[in-house]
Amino acid sequence: QVQLVESGGGLVQAGGSLRLSCVASGRTFGLYILGWFRQAPGKERDFVAAIAGNGGSTSAADSVKGRFTISRDNAKNTVYLQMNSLKPEDTAVYYCAAKRWGSLAAIRTPDYWGRGTQVTVSS
Repeated sequence: QVQLVESGGGLVQAGGSLRLSCVASGRTFGLYILGWFRQAPGKERDFVAAIAGNGGSTSAADSVKGRFTISRDNAKNTVYLQMNSLKPEDTAVYYCAAKRWGSLAAIRTPDYWGRGTQVTVSS
């Protein structure tokens, strides 16, 4: 069982930055693919970014490429999402997710979810 706890959300003006963190429980953190998803009111939960267990490869949605960066620190059991040049359309609840096996694409069917952290970008 893995528990994921997100933090770092908040209110920011358009063009600003935020860094989200997600701390995971468990001793096999490095074996998990980790990812971030987001869900805006009235919309489906969408993939944002993913990172391999060793941090050697990443992927990101086209809507955030060049603005968001995913990274991880396996010594701290933590995955990060650095969000720059934020836009009002980035407003959503951001969720951390973990997947035990597979390629980066496998994160789209995660084994575990966090409870989410709200990000609000004002215009």
